[in-house]
Amino acid sequence: MAPKGLKTSNSYNSMTGAQVPTIRSCIAALLVLAALAMGREAITLRLIAAGALIVLLILPESLAGPSFQLSFAAVVAIVALHEDPRIRRWFSRQEEGAVKRTARGMLSLLLTGLVVETALMPIALYHFHKTGLYGAGANIVAIPLTTFVIMPSEALALLFDLAGLGAPFWWVTGTALRLLLSLAHATANAPGSVAALAVMPEGAFAAMILGGLWIALWRTRWRWLGVGPLMAGAIWASAAPSPDMLISADGKHLAIRKADGGMALLRERSGDYIRDAFAASAGVESELTPIAELPGARCGKDSCMFQQRAADRVWQILATRSDYFIERAALEPACRAADIVVSDRRLPGWCRPRWLKLDSRTLRSTGGVALNLSHARLRTTRLGSGEHPWAAPPTVMPPRQPRRNDASNARPKNRPAIQDRSETRSNAAADQ
Repeated sequence: MAPKGLKTSNSYNSMTGAQVPTIRSCIAALLVLAALAMGREAITLRLIAAGALIVLLILPESLAGPSFQLSFAAVVAIVALHEDPRIRRWFSRQEEGAVKRTARGMLSLLLTGLVVETALMPIALYHFHKTGLYGAGANIVAIPLTTFVIMPSEALALLFDLAGLGAPFWWVTGTALRLLLSLAHATANAPGSVAALAVMPEGAFAAMILGGLWIALWRTRWRWLGVGPLMAGAIWASAAPSPDMLISADGKHLAIRKADGGMALLRERSGDYIRDAFAASAGVESELTPIAELPGARCGKDSCMFQQRAADRVWQILATRSDYFIERAALEPACRAADIVVSDRRLPGWCRPRWLKLDSRTLRSTGGVALNLSHARLRTTRLGSGEHPWAAPPTVMPPRQPRRNDASNARPKNRPAIQDRSETRSNAAADQ
């Protein structure tokens, strides 16, 4: 059986593209088979540590990605929970009636779901700026429905399709899948089902991860020392100020925070991708409205002039939103009256706002920008990321082609077109 399991897991990993979760599952299956063959306990934190080490040896860059972090955090939380002696006693099989046994199993699913959601929440908020809150309750129905109805009926449908009798089983599968989707939509649309966070400082994220790992890896009372950094990171993250303004890397899109906490967009026809990205980065779930609808905003086809109140100060902001030429007589006084100017074009030097000019030339070096006007601070996506070749690839200019009528490029007929550098230097010295 072990060779067959090894072959099956490797085939599935290859067919799915060898992503981090499938590599982790494949390595875990191999280690479980090896542990069972040696008569050792299979599902332990040592198994997960060995799997993580192998994945990092193959794909070291995956450590910084959400796939690796979410995958291993969920498994560590599950194993650490069920390795606890008290949890084992509570949820171990006992001589009891069917009702109590079912209730014990449902409570085990609920507790496991709550622990997994708690472990994944910092990672989801850091990478995606939002996380679900009701998944543990939905899994009480979703997991048994998938395990005992959807998967068996699908397998039977495929089997009976050989004789042309799979229709009843496909009907059961489709009905169960529609029920599962209805449950997912109801859970996602329930009030308070999603927690959003605009910005999580790296230090807060690191504190929560270290605190969670400390709690999961220790088995004695020392484990509760991890509650300190975990709570400190959570408080730090919740206290981080949200950005008042977001500017895309090309300068075409801008979002400003409204008085009610929502966001307003510069361009009314912005697509769903821009709207979703700005909403996630701002930590809002409401619909983004046009800036032209803000009180006091003066918007035309080419530009918008609007205000933003922050820290007992009213900021004047000018943003262009078309490619058409704007006369100097109109643009120069508007720049002088503005504190911040944002544009997707290269603005002339005489456009001088009072505080900050973000035109195409500036944004090429900074990338996207998030402004906190209460503290007059900005964060960029490129500055501080290091001089990596993929962040700012070098530009190579093609060689200039000599013109035929250029006498300076002419050379004697007997002189070779390409010379050795040392020979060229010696000839130059001799000419001097």
